[in-house]
Amino acid sequence: MVTPGLVVGLVLQSILWADKSAGTGFRFASYISNNVVLQKEPAGAVIWGFGTPGATVTVTLCQGQETIMKKVTSVKAPSNIWMVVLDPMKPGGPFEVMAQQTLERINFTMRVHDVLFGDVWLCSGQSNMQMTVLQVLNAARELSNTAAYQSVRIFSVSPIQAEQELEDLVAVDLQWSKPTEENLGHGNFTYMSAVCWLFGRYLYDTLQYPIGLISSSWGGTSIEAWSSGRSLKACGVPKQGSVPSDMVTGPRKHSVLWNAMIYPLCKMTLKGVVWYQGESNMNYNTDLYNCTFPALIEDWRQTFHHGSQGQTEQLFPFGFVQLSSYLSKIRSDGFPQIRWHQTADFGYVPNPKMPNTFMAVAMDLCDRDSPFGSIHPRDKQTVAYRLHLGARALAYGEKNLNFQGPLPEKTELLAHKGLLNVTYYQEIQVQKRDNKIFEISCCSDHQCKWLPASMNTFSTQSLTLTINSCHGIVVALRYAWTTWPCEYKQCPLYHPSNALPAPPFIAFITDVPSHQSNVAK
Repeated sequence: MVTPGLVVGLVLQSILWADKSAGTGFRFASYISNNVVLQKEPAGAVIWGFGTPGATVTVTLCQGQETIMKKVTSVKAPSNIWMVVLDPMKPGGPFEVMAQQTLERINFTMRVHDVLFGDVWLCSGQSNMQMTVLQVLNAARELSNTAAYQSVRIFSVSPIQAEQELEDLVAVDLQWSKPTEENLGHGNFTYMSAVCWLFGRYLYDTLQYPIGLISSSWGGTSIEAWSSGRSLKACGVPKQGSVPSDMVTGPRKHSVLWNAMIYPLCKMTLKGVVWYQGESNMNYNTDLYNCTFPALIEDWRQTFHHGSQGQTEQLFPFGFVQLSSYLSKIRSDGFPQIRWHQTADFGYVPNPKMPNTFMAVAMDLCDRDSPFGSIHPRDKQTVAYRLHLGARALAYGEKNLNFQGPLPEKTELLAHKGLLNVTYYQEIQVQKRDNKIFEISCCSDHQCKWLPASMNTFSTQSLTLTINSCHGIVVALRYAWTTWPCEYKQCPLYHPSNALPAPPFIAFITDVPSHQSNVAK
């Protein structure tokens, strides 16, 4: 895992924060600047900043010489914060936002230019989210492909830690900008997030209106660093246990990135979030991830909804990338376990514990030759494409769009024939036969072990597995339950029309029959 250094020294951080919290300056929040994208209708965009307590602040939205709207508020003590909610705006622009502070006949005015209205997405996680366009496959071509996407604006938060929740960002790596070869390929793991950019680009191709992308990531970080103390307590996470050093190379303290890199953004109006994290929990609180991840989603939703005065939807769309593959020297069930826990042990999303979520399966996007290590596969285009399909279906309500691979509906044990039949909800395309990717749990003499179940026959929606290797009772079935399930885009099962892989699953034979059934933990 690559860990960027702190962008701002501790002394400078203290000075910046003292200035921001003291209220001596009239200013916008740190992420409101030229080129900003504000959330479009039906929500109202939140404009806020700091000023002198008791002063009146007038916020004006203009287009050319025309005044679109005015909002008046005052600076509250002791926070020194002023805030307005704009009327909902149709997508488009450019506009200018002007804020004027008046106190005892003394006026201060500030402006931000080239403001667009569109959809704002926050992208967060660890190093696979942090990888830049410079690091992906066909980087030169991707970096040169920006002319048509000047309405897709990008913003990147500096990697900063804090012991307490901060009102505003301490530092920014990249202020709101139009995409260029320089800021998309600034360096390795430094900005701008490739997954975030490519996701936004695919959305723009479909929506054809402005997209705002905020990247707030840090490599080698566990979910605990991105979670509030509230959500960790709800999952019974030990307060600050011993953190293993192999996969956690970023900040180790709980909540320090939530405090400094997520909470300061919560007053903005968002469309949704995309997330790529989990590798650092492979050997750290792994068994709790089926709680900590859904709890993070719920807590972020509540915090952004409240912080934005109700403008960010209470159940805003939340997309994530299920972990890809990793060439580990040590055999570990950590990766398949985390993949499973990323779905709250359902194997699919959305589900009752994770409503309005969508997932990009990435276990078939492995990269043996990645110069950044196999844990950092370079095909981020396919990751972003699969993510954007989920967003189109869940966030934008596009009907009849297949956005996930085939899911098992029921199993039928044909013990007398030595077969197990698996039926899927969708059509399946068997790309190749694999004798190891399906496994059965075979029990005899009160002991169970996993044995391969080779693929036998298949049709458009079902397949049969040979279970002759089991001389006891078959009690469970699992699929793709390894750190490296298949080679690049060569898993056995895909959806025939969209090349989406069947996700991994594990289930007891006795209660597989329903898509909604409880499955093996």
